[in-house]
Amino acid sequence: MANEDRSVDSVSEATDVVLFDTPVFSEDVARIAAARLPWEQYRNAEILVTGASGMIPMYIVGSLLAVNDAYDLGLHVTGMVRNREKAEQRFGSALKRSDFTLLAGDVIDTKSFEQDFSTIFHGASPARPSLHKSSPVTTLKANTLGTINLLDALVEAGGKSFVLLSSSEVYGAVQGSELIGEDDEGTLQHFAPRASYSEGKRIAETALAAYADEFGIKGLSLRFGHIYGPGMALDDGRVQADFLADVVRGRNVRMMSAGAATRTYTYVADAVEGLFFAHLCGEEQVYNVADPSGNISIRELAQTFAAARPEMKLELNFVNPEDGRSFSPVASLGLDAAKLTALGWSAATGIEAGVSRCVQSFEEGPLIAGRA
Repeated sequence: MANEDRSVDSVSEATDVVLFDTPVFSEDVARIAAARLPWEQYRNAEILVTGASGMIPMYIVGSLLAVNDAYDLGLHVTGMVRNREKAEQRFGSALKRSDFTLLAGDVIDTKSFEQDFSTIFHGASPARPSLHKSSPVTTLKANTLGTINLLDALVEAGGKSFVLLSSSEVYGAVQGSELIGEDDEGTLQHFAPRASYSEGKRIAETALAAYADEFGIKGLSLRFGHIYGPGMALDDGRVQADFLADVVRGRNVRMMSAGAATRTYTYVADAVEGLFFAHLCGEEQVYNVADPSGNISIRELAQTFAAARPEMKLELNFVNPEDGRSFSPVASLGLDAAKLTALGWSAATGIEAGVSRCVQSFEEGPLIAGRA
């Protein structure tokens, strides 16, 4: 590892890193800021990013601040979070910047903001699958009431645009083996508590379409596939975070199944660059954000994590030994990003490089202590 003097115990106790203070994050957001995009559209903008301590929203904040450094746009970013103490650890040195403000609050609560925002990036939503099951009401409210509250605030302030961080889960179960396009539809069990997330995102998209039509704001729904990268918490609960936790703690990668299901895995910096392509150049209301070349099986993803540091000689451990001997990929369940690529966007980070950068963020630290 890069920090050879770091103890195993310190890594075992960590669940996250101070993302803003890692070289890998700085490199990523500088690369996004260097993209040939009409950044001038953000001149003197007051921008609100909700759920700001989450992986994708943090990259949005970091990219906007890097853009401000590069082009002196005079923009200001407010990051809204529910847990200020946790967020302060996540943001590190960013808290010292004059063009960034950290704001504690819950999007569920109707709130009057001290400043008027011209653009809102809405990423506040429980993202971990375990929370959708344990806190379905909170999940539903964040995506429905939260979206409507923020739209009301934007309209009242005379704001211009609203970007919703939506999800591929709005498609439900789509039949067939082709990549899923923006016009495809599947079935959802809307009466299940777990649907609080998928149906909540659907309602949020509908609310955005309604407000855009009635009040003339620019509404944009971005349906993200499976995003991974620096900023994932080790206790997130999704497979990519589980695999990362195994590697940074120096243990074999654990497989709960044969890992046949395939998904489009996209490196977070590529996904956020795609977000800005859609917001600054796009004319559609909905875009998929996914890297088609990252369309691999869960097992292939696990193998990539295990191989990220060859010197560690990590292997795959199967809970059911039979899963390790028999493996046949199933049909793809990934997203078609043709509309986004038509704007000039393309993913720049292959799966091996992206996984390596995930591990690198923990090697470089600094770490945030938490439950192992």
